[in-house]
Amino acid sequence: MTIQLAKSPIGLDGIPAAETVLSHVDGQQGELIIAGRRVADLAASAGFEGVTARLWSAATKRSVSDAEVRASLGLARQRAFARLPELLAATAELPIIDGFRAAVAALRPEAGLSDEATIVGACPVIAGALVQRALGSQPIAPDPTATHAADTLRMVRGGTPEAGEVTALDTYLVTVSDHGMNASTFAARVIASTQADLFASVTAGYCALTGPLHGGAPEPVLEMLNAIGTRDNIKPWVDAALGRGERLMGFGHRIYRVRDPRADVLKAAIARLAGSGADLPFASEVEAYIRAALRQKNPERVLDTNVEFFTAILLDALKIPRQAFTPIFAVARVAGWTAHAREQQRTGRLIRPSSAYIGPKP
Repeated sequence: MTIQLAKSPIGLDGIPAAETVLSHVDGQQGELIIAGRRVADLAASAGFEGVTARLWSAATKRSVSDAEVRASLGLARQRAFARLPELLAATAELPIIDGFRAAVAALRPEAGLSDEATIVGACPVIAGALVQRALGSQPIAPDPTATHAADTLRMVRGGTPEAGEVTALDTYLVTVSDHGMNASTFAARVIASTQADLFASVTAGYCALTGPLHGGAPEPVLEMLNAIGTRDNIKPWVDAALGRGERLMGFGHRIYRVRDPRADVLKAAIARLAGSGADLPFASEVEAYIRAALRQKNPERVLDTNVEFFTAILLDALKIPRQAFTPIFAVARVAGWTAHAREQQRTGRLIRPSSAYIGPKP
């Protein structure tokens, strides 16, 4: 005998889990608002320090300035670099994506720094150290006077990045800094709702981000573009893939029923990145054909371009190793995770959904 229950939104689709002032995703209109401003406007006028200041101010109800964020992140990067031997102790033999998780989990409070700054500042230091180790090189010390985007590129790639490269990465960091109640943000808020600290919350958020249905799709986008190879092969390759029922990475989104607004922001950033080697015309032709093919195949289901398609092209153009794509995503999203964790802690409300039992009745 089984218990019969009314149908419920399994997966919590459409069920508000929190009230937030941090970000809003309108899937019908294709709009993303972060702390009161549209993502395209923020990307055009505020660097990563600026959007982080807005998120932290909104979450804590305390005014935090861009200058304060920049200074605290510079100091936090220095502190994290000094503690690298300890942070990397559990990462030996691990690939970059897993080593990043272990090192983030090893973070702890630092005197004179908020936990938010400690975590956000440490992330690019850890990512850079893991990339350099994979290349057989020593970690590159941070420059506390540099912007977060510029220092991230320095530590990940080595050398001094061009101004246009810094702007492109800064645009990316702003664009993906927060995105409503996505899986990783929800994971971070669940942990924070138990009144666990920010280090536990952010570790949980990153663990969720590593899943291929959340933050793990940019690298397969590049694999798809490489497999297509030439303009003449776009139609036969895509048609064959759709005929086999394969999922085309970089298209479709759980929330958006129209084009992901972040895709256009990143596409414009790539177009401004002169001399990067990115073949934007080819990628745009692939994108256009896939969109048309998906509309023809499933006219009742909208599967449009999402942020991962142009994320892959942008990060590849910046010569960031593909194995580091997910950690670089975390370098940006940690601004949102820390803000959401603080907001959740402030409410004092434990997140405890129910489940629908469908097993046998004793």
